[in-house]
Amino acid sequence: MALWRLYYHLVWTTKNRQPLITPTREPELYGYILGKSDRLNSIVHAIGGLEDHIHLIASIPPTLSIADFVQTLKGGSAYHLNHLLASSDKFGWQNGYGVFSLGSKQLDKAANYVNSQKEHHHNQTTIASLENITDKNDLPPRWHPK
Repeated sequence: MALWRLYYHLVWTTKNRQPLITPTREPELYGYILGKSDRLNSIVHAIGGLEDHIHLIASIPPTLSIADFVQTLKGGSAYHLNHLLASSDKFGWQNGYGVFSLGSKQLDKAANYVNSQKEHHHNQTTIASLENITDKNDLPPRWHPK
């Protein structure tokens, strides 16, 4: 068994940022993500969002790439919602996602932020860098030796 302490803040949006995560779909979506994450030997520390995006704080084992983890959750959850709940709105996710690494000391604060998404959006106390996710690549700045 390997020792690992990996924490990620993941964010992704619905297709064209449509308000597809309805009050009816939200518990089913979150339940699916929690169950699938567990089957992938990953740990969800927090999940939350609004009708057009979700945030997830997760620990993903080093044997599973972040991209594969997200692709599995997004693809599986869209399929699940479209086949389980009858709705005229076809559920889908936008391409891409945002990912931010966390240290163990940041875990509680990040989880509180994610669990309070509706409140943060209502009070306009969101963290802009965590909310402006697009399907375009946004690379970190390069390090240049002096």
